[in-house]
Amino acid sequence: MTINTKLIAAIFLLAAAPCILTSCHSGDKAKATDADSTAPAPAPAVAVIAAQKGKLAASLQVPGELQPFQQVDLYAKVNSYVKKMMVDVGSEVQEGQLLITLEAPEINSQLAGAKSRIAQQQAIYLASKANYDRLLSTSKTPGTISQNDLDQAEARKNADLANVEAAKSASEEITANQNYLEIRAPFSGVITARNVNLGAYVGPAGKGSDKPLLVLQQQSKLRLVISIPESSTGGLSTKDEVSFTVRSLPNQKFTAKVARLAGALDEKLRSERLEMDVQNPGKKLLPGMYAEVNLPLPSRDSAFIIPKSALVMSTEKVFVIKVVDHKAQWVLVQKGGQAGDLVSVYGDLKPGDMLVKSANDEIRDGQTVNDKPASAKP
Repeated sequence: MTINTKLIAAIFLLAAAPCILTSCHSGDKAKATDADSTAPAPAPAVAVIAAQKGKLAASLQVPGELQPFQQVDLYAKVNSYVKKMMVDVGSEVQEGQLLITLEAPEINSQLAGAKSRIAQQQAIYLASKANYDRLLSTSKTPGTISQNDLDQAEARKNADLANVEAAKSASEEITANQNYLEIRAPFSGVITARNVNLGAYVGPAGKGSDKPLLVLQQQSKLRLVISIPESSTGGLSTKDEVSFTVRSLPNQKFTAKVARLAGALDEKLRSERLEMDVQNPGKKLLPGMYAEVNLPLPSRDSAFIIPKSALVMSTEKVFVIKVVDHKAQWVLVQKGGQAGDLVSVYGDLKPGDMLVKSANDEIRDGQTVNDKPASAKP
């Protein structure tokens, strides 16, 4: 029994030996894997550039609209009928030119009545004046005319003179209304709309009085109107010159100079209105055209000019990565203008600071990096 027991133990040990050896090797491999995982990752290689100050001349592409330099809607001042039409749509007119003649027969009757009242008041005044002059001459003899009678005659004369002036004013008012029957051009331009025909009843209370009789536009000179976003309003002046194109003339470029700045932001659009005067002698450009405007935005102060790839813009912050003693440092900056692949930034930087040329948020703040000048070749 003792021999058999020893034999069985030996057989068991021989059978378990491979398992024991396998377990040992597995433990060694696990330890090696753990050692490999705890080894420090190599520092990422980055190309760096030196921060430099400069001025960046950027430009802004914005849509614009051409508007007439002057535009007026012409209405009838008094109730009347259209008697003559001297112009039509497309007619070029000069300042002061007669455009429409209106007719209101009752005004002629009112004017005749006003002139009669003037003559009547003048006759009354002349009689009271003559009476006053006689009393004044007689009063020079003492005791003939009392002072009260003389004062009464003078007051009557002055009242009659005032009535004459009132009659003249009433006549002038009717004459002014009669002058409104002739509608003339307030400035030189082109008739762009006509809403009446001969015989039409017009005036403040006439049918269709909400529409103008004619619309007159000055087209020899136009306004180019654009809206500039709030972020680009700083530094603009009336000395800046812009270039623009229109769809109808895609191969021709036009220029204009900034003439007027609104000086305030629109409450809804949060933008500033700019106007440019555009000379249009050949009338190639028409009011209402849309234009693609290239507005230069010259930098008014010195900023750091860096490649666009060196700027990281995340949802939370805008920063560049500065390298100090092979350590990455995130530096918060504010973006300025942009021109091509260059961008201006403002922040806690100094000339000569080394910045990562191709930055991204995977390079963490404080991480060790293997930095080399961007011009160095591997």
